[in-house]
Amino acid sequence: MADKLFTIPQSLNDIVTHYCPGCHHGIIHRLVAEVIDELNVQDKAIGVAPVGCSVLAYDYFNMDMVQASHGRAPAVATGIKRVHPDATVFTYQGDGDLAAIGCGEIVHVAVRGERITTIFVNNAIYGMTGGQMAPTTLVSQVTTTSPYGKNAEQAGMPIRMCEMLATIDGAKFIARVAVNNPGNMVKAKGAIKKAFEIQLSGGGFTMVEILATCPTNWGKSPVESNTWLEKNLIPYFPLGIFKTPEEVLK
Repeated sequence: MADKLFTIPQSLNDIVTHYCPGCHHGIIHRLVAEVIDELNVQDKAIGVAPVGCSVLAYDYFNMDMVQASHGRAPAVATGIKRVHPDATVFTYQGDGDLAAIGCGEIVHVAVRGERITTIFVNNAIYGMTGGQMAPTTLVSQVTTTSPYGKNAEQAGMPIRMCEMLATIDGAKFIARVAVNNPGNMVKAKGAIKKAFEIQLSGGGFTMVEILATCPTNWGKSPVESNTWLEKNLIPYFPLGIFKTPEEVLK
């Protein structure tokens, strides 16, 4: 009998997801679940998902999950962690959520050095609500609210959350990764695991930003979306570790 090489992580439910074909949320869910399994913290893990494409994450993760209002996941996670300091607490947020209505929340959770981990999925657009322009939308990128392309003079330049949060003392680990190919998936899992390990060791705020596709709202096929991400998102949002407990961004 052949060895079984592929199994579903214990921290994921064995169900079909609602995500669009080519969407990276499913990959990211699996990486987070694998890390939680490997760290053996499933019984202590509590996830917080706000409004957005992540809103049904509680159907997929096999652990305690809490839903928060749009942008307010960091505040909810703060309360949970302070009441249950031994819990492994994480938020799972999109860019329309974290970088827009929740920008103040994420900045101040980092300022306070809250011992939580944020998984930040950046696809440069509002996904669930109809493909509107987000704070991370690239200049000239077409969305439903910028049909002629984003105008920097009107809407500003795309915000780089990692670079900004890395300057805050309370943030202990800040990284940006992608999951558009197997090599990047391996690196992404490593960053996610490092973020959770720092939380478990008593460190401060940690965040992993993950560049992801949105084929439906980008109007591209899954293959085209991966190519567009590599050629457009990564050059503006460079991958790498921006801060670790041993380093301060200069």
